[in-house]
Amino acid sequence: MTTIIDHTKANPPPPSLYEGRKQIYPKLAHGKFRMVKWIVMAVTLGIYYVLPWIRWPRGEGIPDQAVLADFEGEKFYFFWFEIWPQELYYLAGLLIMATLGLFLVTSLFGRAWCGYTCPQTVWTDLYIWVERAFEGDRAARMRLDAAPWSFNKAWRKFGKHLIWLVIAFWTGGAFILYWHDAPTVAKGWFTGEAPLTAYFFAGILTFTTYFLAGWMREQVCTYMCPWPRIQGALTDENALNVTYRFDRGEPRAPHRKGESWEGRGDCIDCKQCVQVCPMGIDIRDGAQLECIHCALCIDACDDIMKKVGRPIGLIAYDTDNAVAARVAGKKPVYKVLRPRTLLYATLMIIIGAMVGFGYFNKSSFEVNVLKDRSPPFIRLSDGDIRNGYTLKLVNKSSTARNVAIEIQGLDGSELQMIGLETEENGEVELNMGAHRVDRFRMLITRHTEDTAPRANFTVIVRDTETGEVEDSSAVFVQGGN
Repeated sequence: MTTIIDHTKANPPPPSLYEGRKQIYPKLAHGKFRMVKWIVMAVTLGIYYVLPWIRWPRGEGIPDQAVLADFEGEKFYFFWFEIWPQELYYLAGLLIMATLGLFLVTSLFGRAWCGYTCPQTVWTDLYIWVERAFEGDRAARMRLDAAPWSFNKAWRKFGKHLIWLVIAFWTGGAFILYWHDAPTVAKGWFTGEAPLTAYFFAGILTFTTYFLAGWMREQVCTYMCPWPRIQGALTDENALNVTYRFDRGEPRAPHRKGESWEGRGDCIDCKQCVQVCPMGIDIRDGAQLECIHCALCIDACDDIMKKVGRPIGLIAYDTDNAVAARVAGKKPVYKVLRPRTLLYATLMIIIGAMVGFGYFNKSSFEVNVLKDRSPPFIRLSDGDIRNGYTLKLVNKSSTARNVAIEIQGLDGSELQMIGLETEENGEVELNMGAHRVDRFRMLITRHTEDTAPRANFTVIVRDTETGEVEDSSAVFVQGGN
């Protein structure tokens, strides 16, 4: 007898390392957390789309847009705050505070940022709302996708994607308004007069919004975003997370009206928590990387508990320690003040105080002296030595100001500003333009028998009206190596 060997069974193909995406059809939830998400979505989107149009008068020749990153003018405006390029450490301080704030919120409430205010969550919520308006809720969308193509299916799909593209375009268009004067760039957009960079970045944001919020959705949170991995190091057993209280829910089983609740848990295995989840996970499986803590499963479960006559809160914001305490028959204790929360809050206060003190006590103008490198000095025919400098004056005020310039610490020297007259007292007076950076050519001539190759001196700039003084140190080269 001839034996036939099935090599396919003897050597099965290796398992696939990639599982195709399973389409998620989140059901519309109703409850307090869903309402909070609607409000957060409306507020955050309203701020994003409206903020560039708010005007904020600052003075003649200064942009009157409340929030503007003015690259051409080399300044960042945020209502009454103004940051110059040399003051980016203020922005760095604010970013550090925002990061620590995110750490603090995560250590207290888990991934509340992801579930409510993350741009990916907000725009995905908006896109699902549009999808639901055209295709219906979960069951209707599933039937529509399974149905053959028809006019009804075509117009619903086409309308949905058209609105998605409009929203994406508005998103990309609003983004560029933060980098240019909003009315000007909006007016020139359709006539081809807007900057090329505006078209480029608006196109990038349109593309990414459409695909990330419309097509990729939960895949962004699961595979692209690093935050799910980072947040694991920021939470502990005392952090409030969206939690299935298994101590109360298990053992789970279907329940019929009139049946006893003795010897079983409150979970009736209706899977409503799974159906409303935008990530498609089962919160009853415990803490999961994919969970964004949107709390929609809480709304869905509370609704079911009310219908079957059981207490709400089977799924709730809770801590691992609280659940463990109830299992052990003890009273749960919630610890808000913990070493990590105190550390984050303290650092935020310290950095905030430093940024605030520095900003509100900063000078209204700055002085910088840049020495010519070549030649380092010039010996005149009478033996005097001359050095050349560039005097850079930064006036952060919205009004012009008159200043007097003098040098100290350099005996036997004479100050000369090209194009300006030197007073009898050795000072030079000039006008600093409002809210601008001015550069002046400065020459210093010295007659001295000092044999030292270099001499340090200070340039003093004094506002003749307010008396405010700023200075800058410089070096006078007079020979040697």
